[in-house]
Amino acid sequence: MSAQPNILFFFPDQHRHDWLGCNENLPLRTPNLDRLMQKGSRFTRTYCNSPVCAPSRAALATGRYYDRCGVVHNGMAMPLDMPTFYQSLRAGGYRVCGVGKFDLDKPDLHWNLDGSLHLAEWGFTEGVDNEGKFDGSRSYMNNSDTPQGPYLKALHDAGMAGVYCQEHRVCKEKRDAYTTALPDELYCDNWLSDLGREYIRNFPAGQPWFIQVNFTGPHNPMDVTASMRARWENVEFPPPHQNGENHYSDEDHQRNRQNYAAMIENIDRQVGLFIEEVEKRGELDNTLIVYASDHGEMLGDHSRWGKSIWYEPSVGVPLIVSGPGVESGKVKDTLVEIHDLASTFIDYAGSAALPSDDSKSLRPVLEGRASRHREYAVSGLHEFRTAVSARYKYVDDGEGRELLFDLENDPLEDCNIIADHPLIAEELKKVIESEK
Repeated sequence: MSAQPNILFFFPDQHRHDWLGCNENLPLRTPNLDRLMQKGSRFTRTYCNSPVCAPSRAALATGRYYDRCGVVHNGMAMPLDMPTFYQSLRAGGYRVCGVGKFDLDKPDLHWNLDGSLHLAEWGFTEGVDNEGKFDGSRSYMNNSDTPQGPYLKALHDAGMAGVYCQEHRVCKEKRDAYTTALPDELYCDNWLSDLGREYIRNFPAGQPWFIQVNFTGPHNPMDVTASMRARWENVEFPPPHQNGENHYSDEDHQRNRQNYAAMIENIDRQVGLFIEEVEKRGELDNTLIVYASDHGEMLGDHSRWGKSIWYEPSVGVPLIVSGPGVESGKVKDTLVEIHDLASTFIDYAGSAALPSDDSKSLRPVLEGRASRHREYAVSGLHEFRTAVSARYKYVDDGEGRELLFDLENDPLEDCNIIADHPLIAEELKKVIESEK
């Protein structure tokens, strides 16, 4: 293996950990992700550092815990003086590229029309940072129907920006799940995929490259094109768990889950197209491919939608790694935190470690030289903190309650057992304090 492999990193927004093709209870078809799992390793206990976009992505970029990454909620931008792994890779000789929704300067609602704002400062050689779903429509409407970023510019130029924004205005009337009027080629994940694959085609030979592909899906609203929707019209999904106080009808729940699945399958198709481009370059054997997400999605479980909560569907994320030296066909249950990818990428690139980082390279586990990675994993927001061990999960919910769950016997987190195991709760509480 070359000392510096290429790195293809897929980082979709809001993909919960249990919604993969390997889940026998779900009718998902994800042949390209399945291929990566067969050729590489899948991690079943991966946690985001914070179940909100901007803090989670800042933690990844800096390799630091939530409390030290410079971003504690979606109303903050990552400080430009924070060292990032992108900078380390670029300094180590990599061509560092990215496309899609980075959310590292989320509150500004301005990206430059070519998506170049702050890319160089963050550590990128080139790329396009585009708007997320609601950020894009809000920025457009707040500026007299004038685009503030590259995706709304593309829609504006095609005469579709007004249609897109109107869909967002009334999305709650459709319970956040509907079929968009956008054609397939203007659907955001397809649009940014085209951009990313064009960059790969133009990477110079002989220089290692890194590209991060930030799909905007499967984030709400659960908007899909007509072609994406067609397969799911009559597919039934299991209903939400413990959905006791939610105003959505059974039909609304089914449509949300159907469209969420359609977005994941569409992302899988784009993953396959990226892999084809790498194969055309003759570089697949020397390319590390990683699939993860910034946080999950409750999908009505426990009467919750979105993220921003401590339940497993919110804080748990998928992680698949395939590439040179990575053990194939392995399913690993060792605990991982999503910011560990920062040190993992640096390790494979052979570039300089980040100052004061908290991440830990997964490479020994990926290559079979270690069986365990972390003893604990933590996640949180200013409202709550949670810590998990191999079996137990402790939660300080920020409202005066402390909770403890036995994830082995109660994976759906229905029974608070803290009264029966105060010492375990105290152990995990100390983990949270030590990592602030």
